[in-house]
Amino acid sequence: MIETLSAALASVLTFEVLLTILLSALYGLFVGSIPGLTATMSVALLVPITFFLDPVPAVAAIVTTTATAIFAGDIPGALLRIPGTPASAAYVNEAFALTQKGESEKGLGASLVTAAIGGVIGVLLLTLFANQLAGIAVRFSSMEYFWLGCLGLTSAVAVASASVLRSALSLLIGLMISTVGIDIATGHPRFTFGAIDLLDGVSFIPAMIGMFALSQILRTVTSDLQSKTVVTKIGSLTGYMIATVRRFWPNILRSSLLGNALGALPGAGADIAAWIAYSLSKRFSKTPEKFGTGYEEGIVDAGSANNSAVAGAWVPALVFGIPGDSVTAIGIGVLMLKGITPSPRVFQTDGDLIYAIFFAFIIANLIMLPLGILAIRSARHVLSVPKRILMPLILAFSILGAYAVDNTTFSIWVMLVLGLLAYFMESNDIPIAPAILGIVLGKVIEKNFLITMIKTQGDLLGFFERPIAAGLGIATVALWAYLCLGPLVHWIREKRH
Repeated sequence: MIETLSAALASVLTFEVLLTILLSALYGLFVGSIPGLTATMSVALLVPITFFLDPVPAVAAIVTTTATAIFAGDIPGALLRIPGTPASAAYVNEAFALTQKGESEKGLGASLVTAAIGGVIGVLLLTLFANQLAGIAVRFSSMEYFWLGCLGLTSAVAVASASVLRSALSLLIGLMISTVGIDIATGHPRFTFGAIDLLDGVSFIPAMIGMFALSQILRTVTSDLQSKTVVTKIGSLTGYMIATVRRFWPNILRSSLLGNALGALPGAGADIAAWIAYSLSKRFSKTPEKFGTGYEEGIVDAGSANNSAVAGAWVPALVFGIPGDSVTAIGIGVLMLKGITPSPRVFQTDGDLIYAIFFAFIIANLIMLPLGILAIRSARHVLSVPKRILMPLILAFSILGAYAVDNTTFSIWVMLVLGLLAYFMESNDIPIAPAILGIVLGKVIEKNFLITMIKTQGDLLGFFERPIAAGLGIATVALWAYLCLGPLVHWIREKRH
């Protein structure tokens, strides 16, 4: 084991690999910080270049771009309320609220330091316990994934700043959109209205771009196009980041462990991890009333879980060849092009390269700190650009990002329609974030529900027949009861007094 780790470290600490990591970090920060362009897109655009690289620098480029682009996606989220990934939607309102108070660097500083620490913790756990995490992941069946998806959706309703009813309505809108496409059980088209482009359903990237970017543009245009956001410097950004770690280190550790465990589950990943971490943060916080008003604690928890889950997603990818998310799906393709086939014995057959990937991940997260500070210092100047210039630029990048998903103009129409829908929702105080999570997780929940119903021959108690499924199911049902009965109990108490 020691010899394998030494060989892996030596293969990473070469000029070629370190230069690749540095250039990939700069590239990931640049692409990820552009509104409308996502981490998945930045990695996909990098694939042709990896054809000409050796295995170690090729995979190092992929993991570095992933880590930096996911953090960089928080920059437009904090400054413009346009999250770079669906997981960032969990805390985008919190970060944007800080920006509105003139404290954008606080939100971005918290995102940066927790992204780096969460990523490093995730990789260390991956290095030490990859086989154990794989053993846990393989025990998850359709029952566990169903309840895990339900728990993620419920968390989105529980932590939303709006009322439970409005949040639930937003979630139902997202779930309704997720039903568009081919019916999983019968193979019959649903709500496609004869449009071939809708047979695969509504792609969540154009949906996310439209519901956050376009709706924000419309709100800006219909309010005050000439207004500017006041930017307040917080002094030493490095000092603030150190203070954040000292203040919230239990949160960072807890959410990093949670994110890594959830990231190791195929199909769960950073989306569910960020929402559940944010929900737990609000539940156990000493000041839950501050959440939604621009409070760093929620950003710390969700950001740690998000980036730790990115590392955890490589467990099913390396051991089973099952991508934990869309980025690791691209990573699997690069590995196979380099002659490495994911399998339960991959640590024995290609241990040097696998551990080299882990070391590259650690270096990427460490180099992200100084580069991220420069990115934050530079990005705040975006807020000083007149909005009559900034909004058309954001719209152009949003159209480009939507088009690049499938290279079809239909994705642009999806972005436009859902952007108008989101504008209408927010005009009526209906939050957007639960709808986004509904679109992302709707098909996952439906698929695992139908598979379980077939397994149990329609017996609903079958969802509780496995120990892990029973635990997740009881926790989810208890949370449903709390959300439904809590307001009723509060109303009764007020009437009595």
